Amino acid sequence: MKYYIIAGEASGDLHGGNLMEGIYDKDPEARIRFWGGDCMNEVFLRRHSSGQNCGLVKHYREGAVMGIADVFAKARKLLTNLRNCKKDIIEFSPDCVILIDYPGFNFRIAEFAHKKGLKVIYYIAPKVWASREGRIRKLKKYVDRLYIIFPFEIPYFESKGVKFVYKGNPLVDAVDKSVAATECRRDFFKRCGLDDKPVIALLAGSRKGEISTMMPVLMELADRLHAIAEYSDWQFLVAGAPGRDMDDYSPYLGGRKYVKVLFGQTQSIIKNAEAAVVNSGTASLETALLGTPQVVGFIFGSSLTFAIAKKIVKVKYISLGNLILNKLAFRELLQKECNAEELCLEVRRLIEDSRYRQAMIEDYSLIREKLGSSGTSSAVATDLVGYISGQAD
Repeated sequence: MKYYIIAGEASGDLHGGNLMEGIYDKDPEARIRFWGGDCMNEVFLRRHSSGQNCGLVKHYREGAVMGIADVFAKARKLLTNLRNCKKDIIEFSPDCVILIDYPGFNFRIAEFAHKKGLKVIYYIAPKVWASREGRIRKLKKYVDRLYIIFPFEIPYFESKGVKFVYKGNPLVDAVDKSVAATECRRDFFKRCGLDDKPVIALLAGSRKGEISTMMPVLMELADRLHAIAEYSDWQFLVAGAPGRDMDDYSPYLGGRKYVKVLFGQTQSIIKNAEAAVVNSGTASLETALLGTPQVVGFIFGSSLTFAIAKKIVKVKYISLGNLILNKLAFRELLQKECNAEELCLEVRRLIEDSRYRQAMIEDYSLIREKLGSSGTSSAVATDLVGYISGQAD
């Protein structure tokens, strides 16, 4: 069968890659054409066996936006991408269109594909429980099969009368099957040419806008900690985001020898760190699953963007781990609170306060328990292929 998959961000690319593995397992002759990133492309190049006109159409880094101002600045490019995507779908003529999160773009594609008589699959439900609840109408109208990945989404979508399939959370697979899960600290340091010294992980986000707002704060944090005698020989490892390169980070490094940027090592950096500063998103949940104490720091671009976000976002927390437990398992420092001084105090507490650290680790165990066991990507692929082939309801 033929599958057209659209992922617009790093987390969607990660989950899209794992889903593609499952599809190829269940449908070895699958022909897949996709918008995504390095993870999805690696799976395609390794697993694809036949068929023309398959593979990566556009990398997500070419379309990612952050904040209201960025949306307006890139509006023409986004509209061009939408137009090209619709044309490409028609030419490929897939058996289904699989949309992974990325609602601003994907809802438009869902409507288009539905009107063209194509089966529309939404994998990883858009976060309508957090904002823009009006999109539920579009889910009901344009989506044939919806896969959700968080336990707290079950009662929410049930209350809204939205049909769904829940097979667990694919991030459990992604973490448990990673190199970080089995590689020892010494081997990680040796492989990456690092000194055998304690590590603080710094995750500035995956979008260029996030990096430009977070890196100055993270570098000031590194300076403050480095100036303290107990931390003067520690290493500060910046996890280079997928789809980014050193040009995105080097303007902020300023020759700091105690700061290094590593690409393709995010989970290993987190796993081997004493503490992590995380720019929310999927990475904060990865950090919880990997067991590293963390603080989330997030800056919503401009003050206007932050003001709008406060008006439309309905959840108490921005971090998935905190939402899963419905309590503050780890702190969230937002906008003006996300500054070097506050982050420094919190990182020191994560490292130096053993009771505080242990309580967080115990909450992490509860998060993992609520997310369920491994095998989600395979289970979703089995259900999806069965549904598309008419062998499942």
